[in-house]
Amino acid sequence: MTATGTPPPPPSSKPEDDPDLSNRSAVIPNQTLPFTTHRKKGTSIRSWLLLDSTAHTFRLEAGKHSIMRRTGLPGRDLRILDPLLSYPSTVLGREWAIVINLEHIKAIITAQEVLLLNSKDPSVTPFVDELQRRILLHYQANQSKEGATDDTNCIIRTTSQNLLPKISQLQSLSEEGRGEEKQGLETQEGTKTLPFEFVALEACLEAACGCLESETRTLEQEAHPALDRLTSKISTLNLERVRQIKSRLVAITGRVQK
Repeated sequence: MTATGTPPPPPSSKPEDDPDLSNRSAVIPNQTLPFTTHRKKGTSIRSWLLLDSTAHTFRLEAGKHSIMRRTGLPGRDLRILDPLLSYPSTVLGREWAIVINLEHIKAIITAQEVLLLNSKDPSVTPFVDELQRRILLHYQANQSKEGATDDTNCIIRTTSQNLLPKISQLQSLSEEGRGEEKQGLETQEGTKTLPFEFVALEACLEAACGCLESETRTLEQEAHPALDRLTSKISTLNLERVRQIKSRLVAITGRVQK
């Protein structure tokens, strides 16, 4: 105590001597950095439906850079599939992949797999079923072709002097029988040799054309009664109906041209 009887002031402490302050300054950056990093990574991760060459489906959660490494596409090509950006109908053929943006179909086709972006859309579900069916048929056809090739190789490897008379007998078949057999093999080969990416591309084009055809048919069913009513009676209501139908027709025509 001092001479006046008041207690002396407490000794001043430096900021680094305060354990609470040092802990706060160390904890705050460690807590905010992982959260910020996680948000940056999560913004580009999307859900893809993968269909491989055996018609099996897998759910894939991947970001833009993962898809770029998987497909060999540049980042500017993936912008076409961005649902937040408005791009016209496009089919991009690249060295390692085909990018599809046709109506409700947004996909990437490679030589071994198909990646669908909006597979959870109800309008895409019938297309997924049809695509899976075609890929399965393509896989079964290739398996049959490989089996036929293996059987031919086996016969050639086991050919000996004892089999030569039988081979000569088979070669003496009539021209008509051989022509029919050759025609059947050529037809079979035509359905088997179509590449995987063309099978998937054909399914995408047919689905997009089918969607436009369905909308056109619906519009046509509405147009004929509206025109008949306008012919019988010219009124503001009938004129407005015809005007709306014409606007929809112009919009569908533009989509078809794109």
